[in-house]
Amino acid sequence: MSTFTASVLQHFCNADIQENLDIIAQLINKAAKGGSKLIILQELHNTPYFCQVEDVNNFDLAETIPGPSTEYFSSLARENKVVLVTSLFEKRAPGLFHNTAVVIDADGSVAGKYRKMHIPDDPGFYEKFYFTPGDIGFNPIQTSIGKIGVLICWDQWYPEAARLMALAGAEMLVYPTAIGWDPNDDDHEKQRQLDAWIIAQRAHAVSNGIPVLVANRVGYEPDPSNCSSGIDFWGNSFICGPQGEYIAHANSQNETVLTAEIDLKKSEDVRRIWPFFRDRRIDGFEDLLKRFID
Repeated sequence: MSTFTASVLQHFCNADIQENLDIIAQLINKAAKGGSKLIILQELHNTPYFCQVEDVNNFDLAETIPGPSTEYFSSLARENKVVLVTSLFEKRAPGLFHNTAVVIDADGSVAGKYRKMHIPDDPGFYEKFYFTPGDIGFNPIQTSIGKIGVLICWDQWYPEAARLMALAGAEMLVYPTAIGWDPNDDDHEKQRQLDAWIIAQRAHAVSNGIPVLVANRVGYEPDPSNCSSGIDFWGNSFICGPQGEYIAHANSQNETVLTAEIDLKKSEDVRRIWPFFRDRRIDGFEDLLKRFID
């Protein structure tokens, strides 16, 4: 399938998990009725972003894969005949947890999964407390609509991750995301951060010649500990083509089913005029495996 319709879901999250699941189901149904064959969900979509605090009780939110959420979303994928990219708090074993994307094919089967490789540890984003870094590498997932290179949030800043997915045959890059502003930052700082985030991901499309689809949550979520001002998730989910061109772009305030047509054949055309893969000097890149060059 070289051309198909895709959607990314941008929505608010609250403390009622079932209510979140119901909202997601409604948005999936809406996207499917609009013709979408691929639907991307935002990062850790079942709950509020619990990583604002370090709280051992939050490990109770984790679940096995397969488990209740994969069963729920497999049913939705099968009923709507769509490929879903979901994002779950995975309990792999006692004391071992991951931030994991599960890709479900249109027949309801699990096509594959990706465990987030880059784990942040910053004020309001205490993910290292919860997640072990991924250990299954940068491997695209084959689905009925093509090979999907799934990366998660903090991964989106690393060109190496995008490149490895593309080199392994990914036909598109997909980023489930939960990122936002500190409400205390001024408007200029907020705009700089947002611009950097967008530029970095559109650059992955350009340098690899493939579409990029980004699903970010939206809305204010307070810090449960009251130690900070919380996070104002900035939305701005988008879909861009292989030259980084916007195909669809959401705003920073609203729940959105963002939909666009993806033409995978265009990647072949773009790579012919911008042959970055041809001209890569792989004989001079050995230092990329070093932490730092002294």
